[in-house]
Amino acid sequence: MAQILIVDDSPTETFRFKEILSKHGYDVIEASNGADGVTLAEAALPDLILMDVVMPGVNGFQATRQITRGEKTKHIPIIIVSTKDQATDRVWGKRQGAKDYLTKPIDEQALIEVIQQHIKAG
Repeated sequence: MAQILIVDDSPTETFRFKEILSKHGYDVIEASNGADGVTLAEAALPDLILMDVVMPGVNGFQATRQITRGEKTKHIPIIIVSTKDQATDRVWGKRQGAKDYLTKPIDEQALIEVIQQHIKAG
């Protein structure tokens, strides 16, 4: 069973992601901020990470950059999931190393398709 790390400071969003992912057979771990997300990514080495952008302290772009440049974690695909839907946000997210960029509110089918695509590719 693939393990997915959710990094999001919103308990509501985290709960929704967990609900969707569990229903589709994924094992879920979670971090409520970017710094914890980086630490947990290094410790757990999940198969994929769902990363929010707007979080206190280390934001999602910074955490994505740290994970994708880390020796132990650079192979882990990161999908940014954010309310920020400007073209510049998408470009910046990809520049930090994200494999994909989805906007909230999340479409369950689109989320699962993107996850499957990146877990298979990895």
